[in-house]
Amino acid sequence: MVQTASLFNQLLHHFPRIEFGALVKETKAERHARGFTCWAQFVSMLFCHLAHADSLRIICNGLSCCLGKLKHLGISEAPSKSGLAYANQHRPAALFQQLFWKALERFRSQSMLGPTQKPFRFKNKLLLLDSTTISLCLSLFPWAEFKKVKGGVKAHVLLDHDDYMPQFIHFTAASHPDVKAAHALLVQRGSIVAMDRAYIDYDLWAKWITRGVYFVTRLRRDLTIKVIEERSVPKNRNIQRDQLISLSSVQGQKECPFPLRRIEVWNSEQQETIVLLTNHLSFGASTIADIYRQRWQIEVFFKTLKQNLKIKTFVGTSENALLIQIWTALIAMLLLRWLHFLSKRNWSFSNLAALLRMNLFTYRDLKEWLDDPLGTPPLGPQQLQLDLR
Repeated sequence: MVQTASLFNQLLHHFPRIEFGALVKETKAERHARGFTCWAQFVSMLFCHLAHADSLRIICNGLSCCLGKLKHLGISEAPSKSGLAYANQHRPAALFQQLFWKALERFRSQSMLGPTQKPFRFKNKLLLLDSTTISLCLSLFPWAEFKKVKGGVKAHVLLDHDDYMPQFIHFTAASHPDVKAAHALLVQRGSIVAMDRAYIDYDLWAKWITRGVYFVTRLRRDLTIKVIEERSVPKNRNIQRDQLISLSSVQGQKECPFPLRRIEVWNSEQQETIVLLTNHLSFGASTIADIYRQRWQIEVFFKTLKQNLKIKTFVGTSENALLIQIWTALIAMLLLRWLHFLSKRNWSFSNLAALLRMNLFTYRDLKEWLDDPLGTPPLGPQQLQLDLR
């Protein structure tokens, strides 16, 4: 069978035009628009990430080179630099924000990101909380001033450990404290949040404890505590101490008067002792240590996003254009996660992104290409000839 749709076209099929049109109407994104549609803008920005285009010129020229194949993507012609720049500056980034969450919800409901990973026996939802700063040139992004000679924005992310995709994302100025963003989270009762020392806040802990949310974090040395009970530790494990404690400072007793748990874990790789704090009093100490160890997965998520998609360099300098580029990068990340799960080939995420970059307009069945990307594509209709000899 001859495949008459490019790989890029087959990826776009996972964003129904009816659903996209409803979001456009809801956000009023095409108000006063002339010619250049929001769908064309979406295709252009998705091409920016998947093709690793560094500028508006490369996006527009790259699509212009594929002029005969654009109608299959739902656009009649390649965008102009000025048209794409204007759309990124003025059309609401909320359109692509809502598109990402809608698509993520659909992918999860259809198990398109793989089976739920269960490295632990407990049934609690495990979430990973952290933030990452996206550095910007202050002369080009004066609205994002962070330091005297540096600009930046911060992405606060709550990652679902089941599929390593976000449950919550919030963008702020780079100087915005992580704890303030954490206070805005609506975490489901029974969930476990693994986080680093940036989220040490008595009021936040008390709020989560009263709501039935568990947390595991790393303890600061300057935190004053009172030991209530010394618990037994497992033999032949890396657990050095397990204590039931309470906060002994005046502020701690006032804001968080709840029993907590202090666990000392020996890190053989770094040759140091890590002190953990949690409000979960029944899990084994080794389980708590393993939960905190999983926090590293959110660092992997940030690294994967920045290395494989266009997050370090931007094609627009306004705040709206930057947010559009980040949200479309997350949409591209969602597609790559799905492709990585779908393929039977055991290749790395970066290799998948690199090979797809060179084959966006290859006419092959997507599943066949994933399993055999270096195979010979089928002949197109124009290549088939009848041999009468």
